[in-house]
Amino acid sequence: MDEVVANAEREASLKTLGHISYLLHAIVAVGAVVPGIQASVGLLLIAFIIDLVKRGDALGSWQESHFRWRIRSVIFAGLAYLLTAPLWVLVLPGWVAWTLISIWFLYRIFRGWSALISNQALPA
Repeated sequence: MDEVVANAEREASLKTLGHISYLLHAIVAVGAVVPGIQASVGLLLIAFIIDLVKRGDALGSWQESHFRWRIRSVIFAGLAYLLTAPLWVLVLPGWVAWTLISIWFLYRIFRGWSALISNQALPA
């Protein structure tokens, strides 16, 4: 019985961490899309580090996919921003590219968060 309680507590703790991480990601993502709202990339780094450190705790659970989803979202968005940074020389292409990346990132965050709320795993 103690194992069942411990597992339930672990699941609840991981879900709380997931909500915190998705919230930090969302603040940064909305700030990237909405003019005049600039959230700190530091918030994203905090969420990213939390996900890296705690992902081992989720191994074998449905929440493992959420840690992988958030980590990959940050890495892919970061690479996309770096690869499109030279487009800022011409301003408009850089703005368009970074807006599209930010919208994609925002979609990933809200899709993942919605699945977390529904206690659903995400695709690999």
